[in-house]
Amino acid sequence: MNWFWMIAGIAVVVVGADMLVRGAVVLASAMRISSLVIGLTVVAFGTSAPEMAVSVVSSVRGEGDIALGNVVGSNIFNVLFVLGASALIVPLAVSRQLVRFDIPLMILASIVAFGLAMDGVVSRIEGAGLFCCLIVYTGVLGWFGRRDANQAIAETNVEELRPPRSIRVLLAYAGVLGVGLLLLVLGASWLVEASSAIARAFGVSDLVIGVTIVAVGTSLPEVATSLVAAFKGERDMAVGNVVGSNLFNLLGVLGASSAVSANGVTVIDEALWFDIPVMVLVALVCWPVVRTQMTVARWEGGLMVFAYVLYTAYLVLMVEESSRLDDYRRVVVFVVAPAALVAFVALSWHDRRRILCSVQNG
Repeated sequence: MNWFWMIAGIAVVVVGADMLVRGAVVLASAMRISSLVIGLTVVAFGTSAPEMAVSVVSSVRGEGDIALGNVVGSNIFNVLFVLGASALIVPLAVSRQLVRFDIPLMILASIVAFGLAMDGVVSRIEGAGLFCCLIVYTGVLGWFGRRDANQAIAETNVEELRPPRSIRVLLAYAGVLGVGLLLLVLGASWLVEASSAIARAFGVSDLVIGVTIVAVGTSLPEVATSLVAAFKGERDMAVGNVVGSNLFNLLGVLGASSAVSANGVTVIDEALWFDIPVMVLVALVCWPVVRTQMTVARWEGGLMVFAYVLYTAYLVLMVEESSRLDDYRRVVVFVVAPAALVAFVALSWHDRRRILCSVQNG
C-alpha cells in the first residue's frame, strides 16, 4: 500500500502542477511578460511547486533529510537529465540573459547553499534570507520582462502584443491555478508519508529516498514542460525552466523548508560531502556547456544524461553497500571522467572550427 500511495502521490502532484502551470501561464501572458521570463518564473516556479510542497511538508514533520534530498536531487536531475534530454531532441539555443545573469546566479546560489550547510544545519534565519533573495530575484525578472515588453510595443507601434482576455476567462484560469495548488499539497502529503515508510522498511536512509525517488517524482513537471517546449521550438523556455526551477529550489524551497522548521534543516555528512558537492559541480559544468556557441548541442545533452545514469548507479551501489562500489569509483574517476573530458574538449573544438569555417565561407 505504501508503494500505491507513493505512486498516487506523484500522480496527483504532477496533475496539480500541470493545472497550476496552465493557469499561471495564461495569467502571466495577459500581463505581457516575455516567454523567457515566463519560463524563468511562472513555468519554473509552477513546475517546482511539487518540490516546495513536498519539502515544506517534510520539514514540518521533522523529516529534514527528505526536504534537503529533494532539493539537491531535483537540481541534479534538472540539469543532467531534463536539460540533457531536451538537447537530445533539438539543440537548445541559449539567450544572453541566461548566460550572463541567470546561470551565474544559479551557480552562486548553489555555492551559498553549500556554505550555509557547512555547519550541519540550514537555520531558520538563513532560510528566511534565502527566501528573501527569491523575492528580489523575481522582482528583477519582472522588471526585465516589462521592459522587454514595452520595447517590443514601442518597436511594433501597437498597444497590445496579445489579444485581451475577458475577466471571466482570467477568473477561470485563476481557479485552475488554485485547484492545482490544493492537489499539490494533497499529493505531497501522500508522497512524503509513503516514501518515509518505504525507506524505513528497506533500511534506506531518507536522504537517498529524497535524492532519487522523491526528487525524480517531483521533477516530472519539469521533464514534461522542457521536453514539450523543445518539441515546439520554445528553446528559451526549455532552458529557462531548468535554470529557474533550480533557483527556486535553492532559494524558495530550501529557504521555506528551513524557515518553517523550529530547528531548521539538518544536513548529514553524506549530503554535505557528496550530494551537495555534486550539485555544485553540476551547476558549474552547466555554464561552459551553454556558453559554447550559446547552445546546448545534442552530444552535450547525451553526455549529461549519461552522467546522471552514472550518478544514479553510484547511489544504488552505495545503498546496497555493494562490494563493487570501490571498483566503480575507480572506473568513474580514472576512466570515464577523463574520457568524457577529452570528448567534451574535442567536440567543442570541432564545433567551434565548423562555425568559424561556415562564417568565413558565408
